[in-house]
Amino acid sequence: AGPGYGGFLAGAWSELVAVSRKLDAAAVRDEYERLFIGVGKPEGMLYGSYYLSGFLMEKPLVALRTDLSALGLQRAEAVVESEDHIATLCEVMRYLITSNDPAHAGLAVQKRFFSDHLQPWVNTLWNVLEQRTDAAFYAPVARVARGYFEVEMQAFDLFA
Repeated sequence: AGPGYGGFLAGAWSELVAVSRKLDAAAVRDEYERLFIGVGKPEGMLYGSYYLSGFLMEKPLVALRTDLSALGLQRAEAVVESEDHIATLCEVMRYLITSNDPAHAGLAVQKRFFSDHLQPWVNTLWNVLEQRTDAAFYAPVARVARGYFEVEMQAFDLFA
């Protein structure tokens, strides 16, 4: 089904709501630690440079930092995650979408940032999470994110 009511995004959202009602915060925290932190190499990497180059802190992160600097953005000192963390990239997209600064608010800027720093790798992350049988919470999160990002890509194709 398409992105309309009852489509892939609505179904994924309903699944996430249902799972969220069943799991408590401790279970979600434990799942996060098992999937993304763990002992040794985590099963799921939340950093774009890993998917783009095979390693953390590589050339894709340098390119991202250059683009963030051009937008007047930089990592806060208190933040321990590198800028290519999926949550940080989503926060930058939120800023670009809601910014009142004409240099940052345009669809062309949003599309370029998304195309350069998210689109090339996020589906790989969603695939990893969806394939995990022990990802009770994060597999539905991945399905919601996949649906949302697909809608974003379609919107960029239509309007930018």
